[in-house]
Amino acid sequence: GGIDLSVGSIVGFSAYFVGQTLADNNDMSVMLVVLMAVGIGALMGSVNGLLVAYGGVPAIIVTLGTLAIYRTILVEISDAQTVLTADLPEWLLDLPRLNIISGGGFDLRAMVGLALFVVIFFALLLRYTSFGRRLYAIGSNPEAAKIAGFRSQAIVFTAFVLSGALSGLAGFMFLARFGNITVVAGLGMELDSVAAVVVGGVSINGGTGTVFGALLGAILINVLEQSLIRWLSISEFWRDFLLGFLILLAVASDKLIMNRIRDYWARDAYQVAAETADSTYTITGGNDSDVE
Repeated sequence: GGIDLSVGSIVGFSAYFVGQTLADNNDMSVMLVVLMAVGIGALMGSVNGLLVAYGGVPAIIVTLGTLAIYRTILVEISDAQTVLTADLPEWLLDLPRLNIISGGGFDLRAMVGLALFVVIFFALLLRYTSFGRRLYAIGSNPEAAKIAGFRSQAIVFTAFVLSGALSGLAGFMFLARFGNITVVAGLGMELDSVAAVVVGGVSINGGTGTVFGALLGAILINVLEQSLIRWLSISEFWRDFLLGFLILLAVASDKLIMNRIRDYWARDAYQVAAETADSTYTITGGNDSDVE
């Protein structure tokens, strides 16, 4: 398994860079802006992928380093300036309120529709394509996947590029939602993302989990965060405490359940082997008796 801790910095960097570019060029098309955000994220993700897949450095070390590096680059290029809503084009400010489906008292926002499309697309990609199945195999047992002939390095590299690209897309959505972007945009989002996927049933060791599970985990984390924000007597620090507690609880539960499953499989395999040995011994003994 591999954890990408740089997602918050990639979101913040892409949101600020795209926002600043839009502020200087209000006539840019929507597609060009989205492609710019995705491209920036993919480029940053490729740095992670190269170091992890081809450099052999553990993912948590690489992404912890790039988390700080990308954030520092953002601070330097921003020169303590803020992207202001007043400088952004109207179509971007109206995007969070844009409905793509409306009727019968039901409205589906464009940004929600985009998020659902991404979830469904990657759920199908992981379930029904060879890339998805091989990605699960590499996460579950990298050595066995290598022996099986999978191009493990290329697949891991692609996974980090996709992670960066999606973080860039999230940066564009972050910009559209909040408008005013500073150098702290996306700060702490890595903890939210880890909590969401772990609570959603994705194994920290890799090999198991679904995109829909991660979506449900994200919804749960968001509901808890909003509840704590509305509860004025609760300190902001308790929010981080709760996220950390949920991560520990989910990882410990996953470890306990998987250990029990492995023990059950081992006992079942031992029982089958013992019964087979007994049957073989009985048959062999009967044949010996006949010969005598």
